[in-house]
Amino acid sequence: MTIEIIRPFGPLIAKAKIPKQLVDDLNKYVDEIILDNKKAKELSAGYKLAGDVTQEFKLEQEYSKKIGWLDFISKSVFQWMQMSRNVSIKEFQMIDSWVVRQFQNEYNPVHTHGGHVSGAGFLKVPKTLGKHYQAEKAEFKNYAGGTLNLIHGSKQFLSKSTFQIKPEVGDFYFFPNYMMHTVYPFKDTNEERRSISFNAFIDHSVYNNY
Repeated sequence: MTIEIIRPFGPLIAKAKIPKQLVDDLNKYVDEIILDNKKAKELSAGYKLAGDVTQEFKLEQEYSKKIGWLDFISKSVFQWMQMSRNVSIKEFQMIDSWVVRQFQNEYNPVHTHGGHVSGAGFLKVPKTLGKHYQAEKAEFKNYAGGTLNLIHGSKQFLSKSTFQIKPEVGDFYFFPNYMMHTVYPFKDTNEERRSISFNAFIDHSVYNNY
């Protein structure tokens, strides 16, 4: 497994690629739940999450283990800590993992996550994401709709306060739980933007800098 360390501002974040088979398995799982109203209701997480979106639901932990999702997340976090702080974590406890189904004009407001480490990745991405058609000019304009935006501190000389991520299927970004982030609404398409996130605890001695 290969991950990349990115430091657009203060906290070190990491980027990894979800294996295609795992993306396919997760999408199949989500599609099955969508058709099962009883199960979708049981796993619904919309009441406790920040998003104004069509549907949000938790992944069952046993299924996460079965298909290798838990393994992918834990190994990536291990490498992230090893590469960024030169420490080996001994504890990894997944709190929860969930899927967000977002459509046209829906959004996720600025929010943070629980646990110690967190992240977000992409299972489905609309083809026109990142562009908006301006009828008066008869052309497409680049815009932030549907992008994931990480936020830290305030803009200063030689220091940005935001990091804008254009979603690509299979890309997954890891960041500390306190990292503020948001997803803007997108237009011009009825296609689904499907993302997946997680929260987890690691060794308290590694997380606690004090």
